[in-house]
Amino acid sequence: MSETTPARRRSLIKGAAVAAAGLSAPMISVAQTTSFRFQSTWPAKDIFHEYANDFAKKVNDMAGGRLKIEVLPSGAVVPAFQLLEAVNKGTLDGGHGVLAYHYGKSPALALWGSGPAFGMDPNMVLSWHTYGGGKALLEEIYASLGMQVVSRVYGPMPTQPLGWFKKPIAKVADMKGLKYRTVGLAVDVFTELGTAVNPLPGGEIVPALDRGLIDAAEFNNASSDRVLGFPDVVKNCMLQSFHQSGEQFEILFNKTKYDALPAELKSIIDYAVQASSAEMSWKAIDRNAKDYDEMKKAGIKFYKTPDAILKAQLEAWDKVIAKKSSENAHFKKVLESQREFAARCGRWQNDYMVDFKMAYNHYFNKKS
Repeated sequence: MSETTPARRRSLIKGAAVAAAGLSAPMISVAQTTSFRFQSTWPAKDIFHEYANDFAKKVNDMAGGRLKIEVLPSGAVVPAFQLLEAVNKGTLDGGHGVLAYHYGKSPALALWGSGPAFGMDPNMVLSWHTYGGGKALLEEIYASLGMQVVSRVYGPMPTQPLGWFKKPIAKVADMKGLKYRTVGLAVDVFTELGTAVNPLPGGEIVPALDRGLIDAAEFNNASSDRVLGFPDVVKNCMLQSFHQSGEQFEILFNKTKYDALPAELKSIIDYAVQASSAEMSWKAIDRNAKDYDEMKKAGIKFYKTPDAILKAQLEAWDKVIAKKSSENAHFKKVLESQREFAARCGRWQNDYMVDFKMAYNHYFNKKS
């Protein structure tokens, strides 16, 4: 047997020490996955449900297995308009919808979507929420209602059409007596204009139109309207309206479930909200434009809503907000906050932003 050299002995001793240390070291445990069950307020085929899944995917990808959000479509657990209560009670861990759907609990909640917002576009309304005091006001309203939820408002929506009509609307008088679908404070605006309003959830609108239960309806955008089947039952769409010209999406979490998350997972959620807000607005431009073109090719007639109707909406809105402000302190408080922000930021935007329509017409609508 050969003699062990000093260098060899040192190597063997070191190896034995490392092995011993390995035997006594604690096992490294794999982080447990926290699962959140969400429901959207949209049918599975709608682009809005796709937006909800986009958000969930960002969280799931960034969390690296530590947090997983599963999104179910509207009605899987509760009806669309019962989302807030379901998240509050813990029936759902979270959800994806719009604040106007909670209008029945407080009319002030609809101010994150309904109405002209003092001339703010949807991105400005989101700016008001984030930097102008809207977030704190929303938390105050939810606390007053006993809602144990965490809300993240995101996703500025494009201006919504006046809606789908069996024949084009030419004047304010044409609205009177129509059985019309809308939601939120838009219900009050169109009631003021003489329509008979039915606030149906998204999945029920087209069947109601098809069966003649309603005469006209609005939902949201070209992509949603097309996939929900509006062009199959009505052939006229009126574009532009102030009834929901600055709406946002809302992501809700059950507060107990959210508060139990570690700080780094809460940060992932916050950054996923911001990223989803940007992606949603970019995707909406591309998809809405494509679906708008497809519907035009299919023979759907689009008309600009006459200015007389738009002005009548503003006048009706003034009456609605005066009444609601006298009845609800939170409503008045939110309006005052929006007005202050809009006066300052609207002045900046209107003074600084060039008329993009002029450039578009220069290249695409030149008169021969």
